[in-house]
Amino acid sequence: MKRRSQIFASGLAAVAMSFSMLGAANADTVKIGVNQPLTGPIAASGNYVLEGAKIAADEINAAGGVNGNKIELVVEDNKGNPTESANVTEKLIVRDKVPVILGAWGSTLTLAAMPKLMEYKVPMVVETSSSVKITKSGNPYVFRIAPTSAIEADNFVEMIKPLGIKKADMLVVNNDWGRGAAAEFRRVLEANGVEVGKELIMDAAAQDMTSQLSEIKGTDADTLFVTTAVEQLTLLLKQAQSLGMDRQIITTGGSQNPDQLIDHAGSAAEGSKHLLFFTPWVPEETANPEMAKAFIAEWEKRGLNKAGLTESFRGYDGIKTIAAALKKVEGEPTAEKITKALWEVDLPALNGDITFRKDGVETGKPSAQYDANTYLVEIKDGKVVMVQ
Repeated sequence: MKRRSQIFASGLAAVAMSFSMLGAANADTVKIGVNQPLTGPIAASGNYVLEGAKIAADEINAAGGVNGNKIELVVEDNKGNPTESANVTEKLIVRDKVPVILGAWGSTLTLAAMPKLMEYKVPMVVETSSSVKITKSGNPYVFRIAPTSAIEADNFVEMIKPLGIKKADMLVVNNDWGRGAAAEFRRVLEANGVEVGKELIMDAAAQDMTSQLSEIKGTDADTLFVTTAVEQLTLLLKQAQSLGMDRQIITTGGSQNPDQLIDHAGSAAEGSKHLLFFTPWVPEETANPEMAKAFIAEWEKRGLNKAGLTESFRGYDGIKTIAAALKKVEGEPTAEKITKALWEVDLPALNGDITFRKDGVETGKPSAQYDANTYLVEIKDGKVVMVQ
């Protein structure tokens, strides 16, 4: 299926205005901050995003950089912790003087970083986070290239009848991402005649979900929607299998690496379906097939884990988006100039052709949102196939 559709004392606030003029550290390099979870429970995803970002940066620099300047990634680890995400955002801006940031994977991590963007007037390209709140909070420095949970759910409408969904339960991680996904999929399912039954939550660090799964097993729903990171999902699928659950399982959020599930969950992953935003198994089905093939080839050349492809493309597209804006900047690439230039981006990328529309207009300070493509895949006979 495809449609368009990251601690400084508080006294630093006094100098916030000056940071809107942040630019390159020198005439030959433009710094780009990267705020990702590189350690902790979701480290695999953050590191995959970083590797994708590195590929993009290397490609850009090999071609001469941007306007004659090389780009440099300044990387910080938010550890999957909201407080750390806010801290490293400030560190990147104040200490490292980056004029633009890529971040911060999880919705809760991005929401924690956003006040710092407002304080220092520095833009951030949001590569993964899907909570609707992110672009409806009145923050004009947010430029999201990932689909919101609402976009993802709306894109799913055309699959409801073909998949035979009549009644659904939900099991989601207890954070902004999971709760937001549950709300948006409930909205869409109910609007299309699907009864929504149980809506249960699980802590992000939980390893035993048998209590929730046992409760769900006792319902007459034909489908279970799950929103969580791939590490927890692997455990969940194994536990569902051990309980003898017999129903369709569909995951949302685009962060479920099917190859990783096949490797680590084995037969428990068989038949599960996953909403994704990049399909490396069938690059010809992507929006820009030749670009996809070249990216996959470079990933393989570097000896990186194939399971990371469904996350790494986000970092690649994010850095490419920032570079496209930098190309439009005349003179010193300040945060203010980059913010304005991001609105003018029109970029062929791995997910699709990235342009931004205003979201959260009602706040008077709209954020930028790209209407991303989404795809549905299934693990069938130990392989990943597109759901047509």
